[in-house]
Amino acid sequence: MKDIRNFSIIAHIDHGKSTLADRLLEYTGTISSHQMREQVLDDMELERERGITIKAHPIRLDYGNYILNLIDTPGHVDFTYEVSRSLAAGEGALLIVDATQGVQAQTLAHTQLALRNNLRIIPVINKIDLPNADIEGTKKQIRSALSLREKVILASAKEGTGTEEILRALVEEIPPPCGDSAKPLQALIFDSFFNSYRGIIAYIRVVNGVTRPGQRIMMMSSGKVLVVEEVGIFKLKMIPRKELRGGEVGYLIANIKELEELKIGDTITEADNSARSPLPGYKEMKPVVFAGLYPVDNDDQESLREALQKLRLNDPSLSFEPESSSCLGFGFHCGFLGVLHMEIVQERLEREYELNLIATAPNVIHRVTYEGRGALEIDSPIKLDLQKGRIVQMEEPCIKALVLTPADYLGSVMKLIQNKRGVFKDMTYLSETQVSLTYEMPLAEMIADFYDKLKSASKGYASFDYEHIGYRAAKLVKMDILVNYDVVDELSLIVSVERADLKARELTLRLKEVLPRQQFAFPVQARVGNKIIARETVGGFRKDVTAKLYGGDVTRKRKLLEKQKEGKKRMKKLGNVEVTQEAFMSILKI
Repeated sequence: MKDIRNFSIIAHIDHGKSTLADRLLEYTGTISSHQMREQVLDDMELERERGITIKAHPIRLDYGNYILNLIDTPGHVDFTYEVSRSLAAGEGALLIVDATQGVQAQTLAHTQLALRNNLRIIPVINKIDLPNADIEGTKKQIRSALSLREKVILASAKEGTGTEEILRALVEEIPPPCGDSAKPLQALIFDSFFNSYRGIIAYIRVVNGVTRPGQRIMMMSSGKVLVVEEVGIFKLKMIPRKELRGGEVGYLIANIKELEELKIGDTITEADNSARSPLPGYKEMKPVVFAGLYPVDNDDQESLREALQKLRLNDPSLSFEPESSSCLGFGFHCGFLGVLHMEIVQERLEREYELNLIATAPNVIHRVTYEGRGALEIDSPIKLDLQKGRIVQMEEPCIKALVLTPADYLGSVMKLIQNKRGVFKDMTYLSETQVSLTYEMPLAEMIADFYDKLKSASKGYASFDYEHIGYRAAKLVKMDILVNYDVVDELSLIVSVERADLKARELTLRLKEVLPRQQFAFPVQARVGNKIIARETVGGFRKDVTAKLYGGDVTRKRKLLEKQKEGKKRMKKLGNVEVTQEAFMSILKI
């Protein structure tokens, strides 16, 4: 066990985690030159396309007599849960900071997460080969903003500089795992995925004891007893081994077919010689953003259910329950950790399970207090009308937002956050050019387009991280959208009173552009309570009914026009305007 080192790589997005992992794999001979490609651990098609890490990837490196278990982690704020699970499986972390950008919001967040897990942190300044690298400035930021006094390693993941020094530091600085192979088995499940042929494959970190094929094991949360079929380690692919001992990271296959039998964060022990208590596991993540996912073809509903169940194995922060809609048919009301998480889940369902889906507008959970009934949590505007009683108070979830921006863009960034109902809390200069801003703001304002607008306001230089701070009372109203005087439930929103007029105008104008024209004109309206606050009219097609006339009395012309007008009136009474899928997609963009 003294020769094992378990560590993660943590950093802000694009600071070079995956490229550095490539160099470590190359240097230790884990991967041959003909297998080498950029971001070799990012094996999901979506990760390679977007250039981001979505899933934590474990792999084993052999360095001299030492076994190094590396877990490459995501950088985006929506995938912090992936990072926390990876950190719980190790004793140390490589903290990568870009020499051209310095300390960013996610650098701060991940460092605090690692310190809370009592990990040994090794700071690495990456991209020192770039002409605009500010090595001394970045060192100062690491000392002042992160309060880290450890020796900083200088590296260029692209050129391979500093790789040997990093490997030496991993062996010398990070402590070996604690544990005892003679004790009863305790293994933590930190991830899992579904394989069509082998069932559910669990990623485990063995803390105490030994696990081997043929052993009877028990899941401590459910008491379910299983027999181990295979254990092994991660190289580029899974390699079977005779056993996994205390301190090792690997995988376990036990013919688990039922999705309910395995839970991430659970402890595996021996059935005949069980441990007294389970390992601490993980704090369960609660979804904060909710949206409906509907199959375009209603026959795919069962396939969507199965796909969501399989995806949840790999991503326990996803939640879902069945729901139906008059416009979209049967689907699922799903919970996510953020809007990027929602996009990724939708894309994975469409690609990996070949489904064609529509997502409704994302919402957050509001806490609504009714007279004489107390507070209820409502995760969809439609559910607001289903409750009976007078609303006494509405509360919305709020976040503490940390924004790091160059001083040049301070004014435009502060203006943006204040427009999003942000309340200023603190401002700190990390250096002469870098400013840290702390605001409290409603989560609902952040989930729509905040990230894109922040990048525009700062020319792409600002970075952003947030944490949830609970609920705050707010003046909120439900806004209904009516098409030809009929309410379209899926377009209902809960908005703040001061933003309702602006949002109503935006939505009605957008609908006017995207709704298909009919033979008759019809209105698109936004309504709060019983009051219409915005209206646009979609013009109807007009046929020239007088074209066949060739002169004669004007009354003949008037008679035909009157006849046409009567026909349109009748059509309007009977006419139902369908909100097409294209219209839905287009509206969801705002």
